[in-house]
Amino acid sequence: MPEFLAQDQIDQFHRNGYLLLPSFLNPEETNNLLERSKQLITEFPIESHPRTKFTTGEDNHVGDNYFLTSGDKIRFFLEEDAVDKDGNLNREKEKAVNKIGHALHELDPVFRKVTLENAKVQAVARDLAMHVDPVALQSMIICKQPQIGGEVGEHNDSTFLYTDPPSALGFWFALEQCTPLNGALSFLPGSHLNTPITKRFVRLPEGGTGFENLVPPEIEAQAAALARGKYILEACSPGDLVLIHGAVLHKSERNASSHTRFAYTFHMIESPPRALYDAKNWLQPTPSMPFSHVLNEPNLKLINPAFA
Repeated sequence: MPEFLAQDQIDQFHRNGYLLLPSFLNPEETNNLLERSKQLITEFPIESHPRTKFTTGEDNHVGDNYFLTSGDKIRFFLEEDAVDKDGNLNREKEKAVNKIGHALHELDPVFRKVTLENAKVQAVARDLAMHVDPVALQSMIICKQPQIGGEVGEHNDSTFLYTDPPSALGFWFALEQCTPLNGALSFLPGSHLNTPITKRFVRLPEGGTGFENLVPPEIEAQAAALARGKYILEACSPGDLVLIHGAVLHKSERNASSHTRFAYTFHMIESPPRALYDAKNWLQPTPSMPFSHVLNEPNLKLINPAFA
């Protein structure tokens, strides 16, 4: 029997590739995450920042050393439109940060509590039954700054957090109201069922990052043809959780409003030997900070059907 989700919610997730859970966090939990996010931005030293911007285009994806060594740190990435051609901020830093990542869930007690010390998160992971022994590998605060919060085009998360076989699952928490005007998430329901992972985001031998094709061009073209349909926009209230299958296509528009759209998200993957995570991936664990196990013990529902 499910512990937290209803069976129809589990079925909906596996059918659509995502699931909205209203009021997963209570107002106090939500406000604690939001206020801590703002505090981190206020306290970070912009003077020593290398002006790394977060970009999503395939021809110009972020890939400098500041980004590539962020897996065991809390680092700040700027909006493209917040930095001029000479590398100077054109606005105050509080309105310039695109996102904060990637080890919030490990290093900050407020985010660790909701990620690795949250019985509800653990129950949801067991109910979805995607993983026997999931590990959390990255976490982010996404700010979507007013007027300049950039568009994030159609993508799936397993491209960027690749395992063999693909196993990524995202937990996305709205910390503020998410609307059509400020860049709420949109999904292509069911796209995880018919569109294979065709490429992966990797560290390049010569430095930086890029995309490696996983299938021949004709298969990629077929996958693109399958990825057609009507996107569904999911407006969210503070405290809502959206579960995101690693293969489902989703996107968000530019923030055209005068309000931020803060969200906290983290991802989990299956651990070896059931899924392999290799050295090509941009984000790498370190000896001092391996990926943390989400569950206190492996998911018995997948090991022994009698526990289902």
